[in-house]
Amino acid sequence: QVQLVESGGGLVQAGGSLRLSCAASTNIFNFNAMGWYRQAPGKQRNLVAQIPRVGRINYADSVKGRFTIFRDSAKNTVYLQMNNLKPEDTAVYYCNAEGGFYSGTYWGQGTQVTVSS
Repeated sequence: QVQLVESGGGLVQAGGSLRLSCAASTNIFNFNAMGWYRQAPGKQRNLVAQIPRVGRINYADSVKGRFTIFRDSAKNTVYLQMNNLKPEDTAVYYCNAEGGFYSGTYWGQGTQVTVSS
C-alpha cells in the first residue's frame, strides 16, 4: 500500500521560508508524477507544483520564482522549498502522487502552513 508522509509545515512570518517534505513508502519513480497541492479554508484544493518522472516541472503562477520542488530519489522523498512566503500562501499543503506502476492517485495527510503578516 502506498503511503505519503508529509512534514515541515508550521508558522512563519511573511518573507520567511519553510521546506516541506513528502516521504513515499515506495520508489518515487514508480509514479508518473508527484506534486504539492494546497487548500485554504473555504477554497478548493489547487496545484502548487508538480514534478513528473520525465519532463518539465510545473508551478502555479502564484508561486513561480518563490517555490522550488525537487526530489531525492535515494530517500524516496519530494520536497517543496518555499521562500518569500506571503500570508496568501496560508493553507494545508498536501503531497500527491499519481499514475505509473500504482494506478490511481494518492494523497498525504496534509501539513498546515501559516504565514503571518
